[in-house]
Amino acid sequence: MTAAALAQLGSMGILVALLAFCVVWVSSDTNKYRKLVWVTLFLTFDLIMFGAFTRLTDSGLGCPDWPGCYGHSNPLLAHAHISAAQEAMPFGPVSVKKAWIEMIHRYFAMGVGVMIMALMAISWLRWLKSKHRPAQRLAKFSPWYPTLLFLCVCLQGAFGAWTVTQKLQPVIVTTHLLLGLTLLALIAWMGARQNDHAPVAASAGKLVKPALIGLVLLVIQIALGGWVSTNYAALACTDFPLCHGALVPQMDFVNGFTPWRHLGMTADGEFISFQALTAIHWTHRSFAFVVIAFVVWLAWKALHTEGLQKTGRWLLVVIGLQLLTGLSTIYFNWPLAIAVVHNGGAAALLVLLVMLNYKTRLAPGLHAVSGVGSHPVIVDRLNPHP
Repeated sequence: MTAAALAQLGSMGILVALLAFCVVWVSSDTNKYRKLVWVTLFLTFDLIMFGAFTRLTDSGLGCPDWPGCYGHSNPLLAHAHISAAQEAMPFGPVSVKKAWIEMIHRYFAMGVGVMIMALMAISWLRWLKSKHRPAQRLAKFSPWYPTLLFLCVCLQGAFGAWTVTQKLQPVIVTTHLLLGLTLLALIAWMGARQNDHAPVAASAGKLVKPALIGLVLLVIQIALGGWVSTNYAALACTDFPLCHGALVPQMDFVNGFTPWRHLGMTADGEFISFQALTAIHWTHRSFAFVVIAFVVWLAWKALHTEGLQKTGRWLLVVIGLQLLTGLSTIYFNWPLAIAVVHNGGAAALLVLLVMLNYKTRLAPGLHAVSGVGSHPVIVDRLNPHP
């Protein structure tokens, strides 16, 4: 791409970020930094949802180069190239609609990147200004979290480029998805650090390990779901609760879960079998019941722990939504809207479990400094207020 095209492309990302900054500026929240963190979380969540839409509409190669579209900053300028590619392959991966979907996804990604750079710059400036106040240096403006976010978003951008240049290789696309969710989880943790939390019962400390186990189980399930999506195995089983009329159908786990191979191919360069796709789908479906059972139990425990009830209620709501949308994709042959909501539900579950992990780890680090009736004043030793 030319320097002018890169400048035009960058301006689109800045424009997206400016819209988000305007939301922060007009907000009634006096803590604009906290508001910026949560707006960044919201935009990252939207980016993941739109990324799912891009993948499910098969628009990942709508512009087969990176970061622009045929060397241009938008599909309008690349219209001649797109029309030629569509004429050569009428049912191929390139079309005007798919090009716009892919480029809008990239504009949003750049916007998130700009917002994370703003968070990093603000936190470093405030941290350096507070060098004579040690307590504040350890407080909510620690620069290490946004710096880690910046490194993560750079890595995510690299995998976004490889997704296109490697022609949607499943392991690259799945890693791109997992990195996006890692970014979401890190921003959620950072957002939790910015909020003032109600007192949490000391018994919440017993949920530290279960909350971490729940988070690990969910990440595994998301990875399996990403593997289903990137291998286009969503319709490998169209009946439920059986699969092809059997509890355990014929499956090829070796070729199904070989990581380094091209889309639709085995490692030997042959077309992937339907049994391999069935193995991918069946594994994701079966493991879902393990995750659902554990998260429901974890939510029930949270409902009976002071300070965690709200998180527990939302966990039950979202896990119920996930079960409903997961079954609907099977019975209704993977409708686009429900499939996108199913991806969003997984991201929402991730945020909730990150919040639960933060709160359960917060509880053992709390101690009462003064008592007011039955509600002691609580101070977070790990995250002191200035």
